[in-house]
Amino acid sequence: MSYRAPIQDIRFNLRHLADLQGVLALPGFEELSEDLVDAVLDENARFVEQAIAPLNRSGDTAPATWSDGKVTTSPGFKEAFEAFAQGGWQGLQHDVEWGGQGLPKLVGAPASENINAANLAFSLCPLLTDGVIEALTAVGSKAQQSLFIPPMLEGRWTGTMNLTEPQAGSDLAQVATKAVPRGEGVYGLFGQKIFITYGEHDMAENIVHLVLARTPDAPKGVKGISLFIVPKFLVDADGSLGERNDVVCASLEHKLGIHGSPTAVLMYGSNGGEGATGYLVGEENRGLEYMFIMMNAARYAVGVQGVALSERALQQATAYANERVQGQALEGSAGPVTIAHHPDVQRMLLTMRGLTEGARALAYVAAAACDKSRRHPDPAEQERNKALYEYLVPVVKGFSTEASVEVASLGVQVHGGMGFIEETGAAQYYRDARILPIYEGTTAIQANDFVGRKILRNGGQVARHLAAEMRATVSELQAAASASTDHSDGLALIGRRLDAAVTAYEQATEFALKNSQASLPAVFLGSVPYLMLAGVVHAGWQLARAALVCSQPSVQQQAPEFCRQKLATSVFYAAHILPRAQACAQGITEGVVANRYAATTIGI
Repeated sequence: MSYRAPIQDIRFNLRHLADLQGVLALPGFEELSEDLVDAVLDENARFVEQAIAPLNRSGDTAPATWSDGKVTTSPGFKEAFEAFAQGGWQGLQHDVEWGGQGLPKLVGAPASENINAANLAFSLCPLLTDGVIEALTAVGSKAQQSLFIPPMLEGRWTGTMNLTEPQAGSDLAQVATKAVPRGEGVYGLFGQKIFITYGEHDMAENIVHLVLARTPDAPKGVKGISLFIVPKFLVDADGSLGERNDVVCASLEHKLGIHGSPTAVLMYGSNGGEGATGYLVGEENRGLEYMFIMMNAARYAVGVQGVALSERALQQATAYANERVQGQALEGSAGPVTIAHHPDVQRMLLTMRGLTEGARALAYVAAAACDKSRRHPDPAEQERNKALYEYLVPVVKGFSTEASVEVASLGVQVHGGMGFIEETGAAQYYRDARILPIYEGTTAIQANDFVGRKILRNGGQVARHLAAEMRATVSELQAAASASTDHSDGLALIGRRLDAAVTAYEQATEFALKNSQASLPAVFLGSVPYLMLAGVVHAGWQLARAALVCSQPSVQQQAPEFCRQKLATSVFYAAHILPRAQACAQGITEGVVANRYAATTIGI
């Protein structure tokens, strides 16, 4: 099935939930207008639908290949990336100083969603390049910025993030790659990195690797890690390419999904001599701090990937359910009906839609907070939005990606036996989705960050503030239900369920704060459920806000069918998905007893 960008829902979220007007009023965005944003999104939709989406299936069945250190990408990928570069899509939200277009993150997020939905494997290359650009913009020297950023913005070069090693995994304290000083900020690197997305390919002239390594006298652990730029080809001062650096692709991984994305094993300094030439970024021993800039950007981007893949799976399942004729309608019918008439198929489709649209709205609200944290003229508003964005990043990453696995799995189920057959395409989304809760930090890593840094460190200030805002929405729902005649029952239901979900959210927050000193393991036993609870509640809150908008007669008149569907999705989410918050909270708040028994089951 062909992919169609969900432009109507994107625009609705931007205007009514994520405060596009407020973002465009920020300093630096004065020349932008809603009409220009619409034009960008329309062109983005056209491009990804025509140039990128058709390669999704072929990339899965004809993945990248490795031969003697060289990687040939899936047929059509190289040409598509050239068109992507020529269209200026890599520079959409980056600094105009280096050749970017400087658009808000709130505009970049839906553009990123669309290209990822069109072809997840292809889109990983620009995603990692975005992270390298953001990291160098923040902490690179002016010379490094001017030399490496413009060619990446132009799409002539791409970027990667090199953290993981065979013995290290997510424990970066175990990083063993060595960086030997040569003088004047130049080092020779020796070591092996694994799971390097687009670590070698044929789509660009050069690849800029950001590599974590240790200098000879570095302290042990994460405090002794430095960050280096290691280009595939050495770069002269004028930007021209020199000889091949001592970076070798030893192999490609054979993966469950995202087959079109080459995942490389890279060897640094394997040819002997002085090693791979690398350039120190910033100061020695601050590499992990610097890399977290890239990791934070990547984590948000992977959350958007979760939304994207959910949308693709939803579109396919919905189309199939409306075409597949099987069985009689429960209320009786003259003949067989499409499976979309069956209540349980409707339940699955609405679960898919609710999780997808709730996660999308949450991601866009986070993007707006990021823009305001960077550009708002009021320092207090900058700080408030910075805290909000940092709070939401692990939620967007963890909840949206876990939701994508559920959505893709339901998509297979909607197809029935045909979903288990590769030719329908539903299985590919399920396979592709499974990596999303793993890379760029597993769900547990996001949950540990969420509980440890976003809740305990500041005494739950952001969580309590959001709870108060959600209570205000509950009051609005109650008032709207009293005033409405057409949707009073639906709005009242959403209000009741959101109220109960916020109570569960508050209970989990207070449990974490109360027990962080006496029983920290008990708190972290429930960290992933707590993160999922937050995601369920915050996504449900955004859908509740959407229901309030769509219940307004003026909005209904402009888009009656859209409002009807949005209201149905919001009511279903409140009835079927929001109650998950209470179940999560009960598991979390019983953590002290549960933790004592959990440890005995694994013999510790």
